Amino acid sequence: MTRTRLALAIVVGLALASTAPSARLRAQTADRYQSTLQPWIEHLLERERRPGLAIAVVEENRVVYAHGFGVKRLGKDGPITTRSLFHMASITKPFVATSLMQLVEKGKVDLDAPVVHYLPYFRMADERYRTITVRQMVTHSSGMPDVDDYEWDKPQYDDGSLERYVRSLGDRKLLFAPGEKFRYSNMAFEILGDVIAKVSGQSFDDYVQDQILTPLRMTDSTLLVRRADAQLLTWGHEVDRQGRPFPSRVFPYNRIHSPSSNLHSNVLDMARWAIANMNHGELDGRRILQASTHELMWKRARDLGGPPPAPSTPSPVGISWFLGEYRGTAMVGHSGGDTGYATDLAMLPEKKIAVVWMMNSDWRGGRGLTPAALDVALGREPQPLQP
Repeated sequence: MTRTRLALAIVVGLALASTAPSARLRAQTADRYQSTLQPWIEHLLERERRPGLAIAVVEENRVVYAHGFGVKRLGKDGPITTRSLFHMASITKPFVATSLMQLVEKGKVDLDAPVVHYLPYFRMADERYRTITVRQMVTHSSGMPDVDDYEWDKPQYDDGSLERYVRSLGDRKLLFAPGEKFRYSNMAFEILGDVIAKVSGQSFDDYVQDQILTPLRMTDSTLLVRRADAQLLTWGHEVDRQGRPFPSRVFPYNRIHSPSSNLHSNVLDMARWAIANMNHGELDGRRILQASTHELMWKRARDLGGPPPAPSTPSPVGISWFLGEYRGTAMVGHSGGDTGYATDLAMLPEKKIAVVWMMNSDWRGGRGLTPAALDVALGREPQPLQP
């Protein structure tokens, strides 16, 4: 063997030696989820009669497990895959907050400015509305009531729908003085979406697409249902009085509620979103927020002069994100639920672990899934399903 061939053989051998353990580790990690978490999920779906579910788990900036279960719609062919699109419901809200913070970085939005500074036509039947700040809305302390009827059965699709909705609130009253206490409000986030639109000069939906989804290469995701790939889109399910699942009579889409509810995404795209957030706003060399801005979003609102969370709230809120703890480690996340759908995203940033799942069903139960997946990620056995 010539010296050149010998040197090449040594280089190749060293390369194989260095990559083989990594490949084995990835295979062992995948096996761990398939042997431990997957049967747990299959049992959950069977017991709760769930039509379908998709889940992804991230460790150290990599998707280590992703799987689809069940069908996109009962009575029709089409298995759920890791690319199947779900209505994400309130998981949309951190995209609103990220958009706002991008505009804060550019000096176009002041968190402590009154909302009427950006939307002069925003009015309520309560003079205190004039003092509501952007920060109070994005931390659920504005005193705004919640949405009574999403009008999923009367969807609007045009660019002017969000502004029309904001202009329609003139007969609503506040629940309490702005900044007094915590009260979750989808309505407040619709207004924030209109702030983003007016400040940026784009529709809210297009701004999020151009400034977040496209830079992060969340290629299947969209806020506009008519842009979603119909072959990937799932359909929601409810249960009748006998507990039997049936396809929802409406699909939960109405452009007047894009900022609170309308993201359509899948577990692979949402895993990228989780990684970008655990990296403080950066993914694959693309930065959507400065690290210091991102860290501010994960500070408790009450530590920045805001009110404490309500007793019924399980964890304090930052700038849209909910902040808690899991097994002694800081946890950041947001869940969602609308007609026919339930979703959850939970991150343990210090350990670079994230879990995201989505179901095309809306009945109670299933919430043990996040702890089960986190436990497997932490090297523990998932707790048995509770009765």
